[in-house]
Amino acid sequence: MKIGELAKRCGMTASRIRFYEASGLIRAVARGANGYRDYGPEALWILDIIASAQSAGFSLEEIRRLLPTEPKAWQHEDLLAGLMRKVAEIERLQQRLEQNKAQLRRVIAGMENGPEGLACDERAQWVLNRLRDEEGAAGGAPGSGQGPLPEKS
Repeated sequence: MKIGELAKRCGMTASRIRFYEASGLIRAVARGANGYRDYGPEALWILDIIASAQSAGFSLEEIRRLLPTEPKAWQHEDLLAGLMRKVAEIERLQQRLEQNKAQLRRVIAGMENGPEGLACDERAQWVLNRLRDEEGAAGGAPGSGQGPLPEKS
C-alpha cells in the first residue's frame, strides 16, 4: 500500500510515518518503478504497536529497543522485561505524583487555616516556612513532600 493509504489506515500523517522510517522504527521500503513506496501489512501492524506504546508512555528510544529487527524475531523475555520496566517506572511516577499531591494539599490547608490578617503573599511565605520546618523536623529534604501533614486548625 502507498504511504497515503497507510497513513489513513493507521491514523498518522505521512510525514510521521517517514519520520519513523528515517528513525529506524519501521523498515525502510524501497521505491517501486513508479517512485512510490509500497508498504506491506506488517508496516500497519508495527505502526499500531508504536502508537500504542507511545500512548502507554514509552519513548521512541524505548520502543526501538523493544521492537524486533525482523518481523518474526520477537524476543519474549526482552519484551516482557521491557514492559515490566515501564510498569515499575509508572509506579515510581505515581508515587512522586502522590507526594506532590500531598504537599499541595498541605499548602492549601496552610493557606486556608493560616493566621488571620496576613496578606496573601505573607500567608504564602508563612506556609512555605512551616513546610520547611516540618520537613526538616521529619528528616525529609525541603520540597520532598516527605514531612508530616499539618493538622487542620
